[in-house]
Amino acid sequence: MIVNNIEGEKVLVTGGAGFIGSALTRELLKKGANVIVYDNFLYGDKSNLSEIHESIQIINADILSWKIYDTIKKHKVKYVFHLAAEPFIPYCYDNPEKFFDVNVKGTMNVLMACKTLDVERIVHFSSSEVYGTAQYVPMDEKHPTLPLSTYAVSKLAADRLCFVFHYEHNIPVIILRPFNCYGPRETQPYVIPEIVSQLSRGNVVKLGNVNAKRDFTYVEDIAKGAVNVMEAEIPDGEIINLGSNKTYSIKEIAYLVGNLIGYDDIKIEIENLRLRPRDVTLLQCDYSKAKTYINWEPEVDIREGLKRTIEWYIENGKHWTWERLV
Repeated sequence: MIVNNIEGEKVLVTGGAGFIGSALTRELLKKGANVIVYDNFLYGDKSNLSEIHESIQIINADILSWKIYDTIKKHKVKYVFHLAAEPFIPYCYDNPEKFFDVNVKGTMNVLMACKTLDVERIVHFSSSEVYGTAQYVPMDEKHPTLPLSTYAVSKLAADRLCFVFHYEHNIPVIILRPFNCYGPRETQPYVIPEIVSQLSRGNVVKLGNVNAKRDFTYVEDIAKGAVNVMEAEIPDGEIINLGSNKTYSIKEIAYLVGNLIGYDDIKIEIENLRLRPRDVTLLQCDYSKAKTYINWEPEVDIREGLKRTIEWYIENGKHWTWERLV
């Protein structure tokens, strides 16, 4: 049941120029929402919004800034999707303080701004990384949270802030935990864009832990699920997983991408520098709660999703935004 119809309403997307944020912005426009993208463009890129920029409003600001209050008040924002974060795990080893500043303090700032200005609902984007390696599969929302990186710890801390602030401050927030998302417009060198990039130049790919298994979900499916969560009759404070309940090893993904690009075979080289101090070995989503609340399930299978991703990459000059910055 739709209880929060976003059509015609002012909707704020923090991190809206990022990978998932820009896909979500497109989905919101399809639903007839008036979208305000709030992004500091440290990782997000205006090119991700190029063909829709005239249909949205863009605020260049940080979630740690007072401008989040000013933006929500000025635009009379009714709904907020909070995606802005320090997102890339390898960076957290060198700068853990920054991850906590942005992911925890920044989330607190967004939550308190929403409380002060009576926002009707917040959907906070968490991460499946908060679970750590699967203790059982598929992993539901009651799975133990055993984060294995500073990034994952900071995201779990933000989750708990959302949960506790809902009860202490009556903040209307839903916690969304997407499993490994992939697709066009990736803004970080995650494993799928890395594989696509390397194999676009030849049949050799350099990787780290190729035996790790992940639940990969196409970005448009995640965006549709997030919008449905915002609109649905779901109790505030709930946690909702979004994923496919299917797993693929990094090695399997590499061979599948190679096949889609046109290679008969590929060569995988292991680089020790790509190995993490502690890596999650298995993630597999139980999305039955999403199925119950919003009748959601992924529509794009892994082969089709990778095909779309590769096609986008080729059509856009064989460059991710992060490749243009290095």
